[in-house]
Amino acid sequence: MAILSSSGLTVTFGGKNAVESLDLKVEQGQLVGLIGPNGAGKTTTIDALTGFVPARGVVTFDGKEIESQSSTQRARGGLGRTWQSSELFDDLTILENLQVAAERVTVGGFIRDLFKPRNDDVSELMAILASLDLDHSAHLLPTELSHGQRKLVGVARSLAAKPKVLLMDEPAAGLDTEESQELGTRIRGLVDGGLSVLLIDHDMGLVLTICDYLYVLDFGQLIAEGTPAEIRADEKVIGAYLGQRHAEGENDG
Repeated sequence: MAILSSSGLTVTFGGKNAVESLDLKVEQGQLVGLIGPNGAGKTTTIDALTGFVPARGVVTFDGKEIESQSSTQRARGGLGRTWQSSELFDDLTILENLQVAAERVTVGGFIRDLFKPRNDDVSELMAILASLDLDHSAHLLPTELSHGQRKLVGVARSLAAKPKVLLMDEPAAGLDTEESQELGTRIRGLVDGGLSVLLIDHDMGLVLTICDYLYVLDFGQLIAEGTPAEIRADEKVIGAYLGQRHAEGENDG
């Protein structure tokens, strides 16, 4: 059963469709990749699914149509996302960064805290850090971590909000091959543990290795979908994504 799906998802900027009539779905406990060349509409798709840009079409999440909901309502309902930039609070420890993400500030919560302070039990947050092999860094500042570790903290911070589905926008950007492989292992582990993920990334080696299913966009249109093996062999994907470099047998990076 799909926990997240879109039907006819369309985003228009200045009279031009950045995403056109996109149908996709993420099944429960599935890792789905969304790939394509620069400017294909991948991040715009995530923005539309999470309510950060206006869109037409139907978006269904956890059995409900949510296209009328704001980005905040979608996030509170369990539709989480990461951003291309880690955007961590460098003056807070790693654990404190997660605590901020885990808190949902409301007037009622503030009043309750005046009379009965919130539970400072951080065991769940430490478990999240441990799942990403970051528990030993809980009391460090982000500036004390490597770039790859900071990326993992960004993932951990998104998990602190307890999403039902996590949409990941270029989590491996700027990582070297070893760091990217480590990140892929951690993401795959989260999915095997029951999390559903929609992943955008330019690292084709990463995406084709860890994803269960893929969608390929080009100029905002879906040109292919299938398993990693099917996508590798699809001539439309080769032409759009790999282009002349593939034809000439050059290194794709």
